[in-house]
Amino acid sequence: MKPVTQSCKNILITGASAGLGSELAQAYAAPGVLLALIGRNAERLDAVGNRCREQGAEVITASIDVTELDRLSAWIADFDRTHPLDLVIANAGVSSTISGLQAGESWANIRQVFDTNLYGTLATIFPAIEAMRARGHGQIAMMSSLGAYVGMPISPAYNASKAAIKVWGEGLRGWLAPQGVGVTVVCPGFVKSAMSDAYPGPRPFLVPADKAAAIIKAGLARNPARIAFPFPLVLAMWFLSILPPAMSLALQRVFRFG
Repeated sequence: MKPVTQSCKNILITGASAGLGSELAQAYAAPGVLLALIGRNAERLDAVGNRCREQGAEVITASIDVTELDRLSAWIADFDRTHPLDLVIANAGVSSTISGLQAGESWANIRQVFDTNLYGTLATIFPAIEAMRARGHGQIAMMSSLGAYVGMPISPAYNASKAAIKVWGEGLRGWLAPQGVGVTVVCPGFVKSAMSDAYPGPRPFLVPADKAAAIIKAGLARNPARIAFPFPLVLAMWFLSILPPAMSLALQRVFRFG
């Protein structure tokens, strides 16, 4: 499928106040680009916005937690009415892990993960879908994870939330393509950030956040169905996903993922 948007002028990114979201904002910042940056931490978000302005971009920031679903959707819909969006990157996310002999993830943790990763993504994407369908063009990127390929005892809620995004995005792509709207599911491995720093297990093939942002930007220019990296970890996760469950779990425990 060919790119659906030749020139991305109006771009919205959630989770833009830190980590990969911050690097994505700076990767796209350039003269002639309007960035709508959404994040929870207003101070960090303003700092990211200022760096993007130094690169020539126009920037509008909004300090919104993506779990404020109605507020988030309303803000995006209002923004799109005055600045029709070319590209939306639903990047905001949180993690939850189980380490040692804990009793497991609490209901509060599980709900936070799904409210942020899944429902926050839905609330970001839905108003953009309606507007892009009406215009007949646009592009949506949804941040999943290589963790979506297989359930892992170390992070069941996180992997499940990312698997839901992956499958939803795959379905949306087929539905929206004839209407001129591209959908790409992004499945990174471990990206250097505060979130990955808190991960209790090994982080093989850790990718710097600025390099991950460059990979994603280059990939989105081609409008693929999926952007997955780094390749060795993609291959490993795919292999775990096709093994019999008992064998997959045994290997996860050998490599301290279970």
